[in-house]
Amino acid sequence: MTHRIKRILAGASTLLALAAAGPSHAETTLSFLIDNNPDTVAAAEALVAAYQTKAPGVTIEIEQRPGGGEGDNIIKTRLATGEMSDVFLYNSGSLLQALKPTQKLVDLSGLPSQAKVDESFKAVVSADGKLYGVPFGTAMAGGILYNRKIYQDLGLSVPKTWADFMANNAKVKASGKVAVAQTYRDTWTSQLFVLADYYNLHAAVPNFAADYTANKAKYAETPAAMKGFERLKDVHDAGLMNEDFGAASYDDGLRMVSTGEAAHYPMLSFAVSALKQNYPENLADVGFFAQPSDDAATNGLTVWMPPGLYIPATSQHAEEAKKFVDFAGSVEGCKIMVETNAVQGPSLVDGCDLPADVPPAIKDMLPYFEAKDKTTPALEFVSPVKGPALEQITVEVGSGIRQPAEAAKLYDEDVRKQAKQLGLPNW
Repeated sequence: MTHRIKRILAGASTLLALAAAGPSHAETTLSFLIDNNPDTVAAAEALVAAYQTKAPGVTIEIEQRPGGGEGDNIIKTRLATGEMSDVFLYNSGSLLQALKPTQKLVDLSGLPSQAKVDESFKAVVSADGKLYGVPFGTAMAGGILYNRKIYQDLGLSVPKTWADFMANNAKVKASGKVAVAQTYRDTWTSQLFVLADYYNLHAAVPNFAADYTANKAKYAETPAAMKGFERLKDVHDAGLMNEDFGAASYDDGLRMVSTGEAAHYPMLSFAVSALKQNYPENLADVGFFAQPSDDAATNGLTVWMPPGLYIPATSQHAEEAKKFVDFAGSVEGCKIMVETNAVQGPSLVDGCDLPADVPPAIKDMLPYFEAKDKTTPALEFVSPVKGPALEQITVEVGSGIRQPAEAAKLYDEDVRKQAKQLGLPNW
């Protein structure tokens, strides 16, 4: 009896000691804020499920937010008030810099997964020599989706120069097809000829991004920067677009290029996910090429980096959050995301190889990444300045309402207002 009492008392002492010590580290609950895009949700849920299998004592609660400006405001407000989730998903590049990462975020430079992350991504999640994010998904690019069947039927070759592109368009128009689908009901889609032309601008004026940010270069005063607006005018004036371009939607554009109603649709490669979902029987009929330039020798691809996962400095569980973020940035985490969603472009994690059966549009992108100096990040990743009115201005140029030179001046004024709001020097 005495020994039994001793065992009971010993057990009670152990329980009391555990209770006094509080909950174990393995019982951590992490909050994880993401946007409400279905692909984002699917990838996040797959990552969480896999990580919780590895760390069964950790619970990760996913919270969704809207996209766009409303989502930006939520991120900024919650960081400012110290109410940010333990881990959150947000843009890389200039929008990240606007969050003041050196003050607001946890340094992730020491994560083991960073050793395999591509330098091009590290460059857009860095500040003062430290890394603050890991990639969530693959890279994507801006360029032109094209219908491979139309190209085959008309004997066309993928163009590298704008002159060749316009010659292809003339042949498509003569065949009775729409040469270039435009979808200005969704105004953001009107920007592609300007935004995707940045590789060509950078090749012509390598210092443009730095000078633009420092208020030393303007669109209206830089002929290479004007080209994107001029491309919109060229396509409109040649009568190459669908008649309902002002009312057509993004999904209309995807339908047209995938089914062969149109030969081309300027777009970001994330559209491959929507093509796979909505037009799976036509996915193999869609290819992709970079926006043509004036010189075939310098033609290359403008790249959009994926968003990143970040940890706010206010997190009460930063060490456990680092373990989850490190898993997401690892080869295993990358493969989970690639297998969950349609691939939008090359992987940014060494060893995370793409599946062999990626759609032709994605395969078309890979040679640009494999060649030296044939890709560059979009301007919004290397400069914090992007005026919010660009999509309205490009609709006007693409509709024949406003001339390129006037549009460029208007956009420069829009940029000036944005730069002053950001408090950038020399503005």
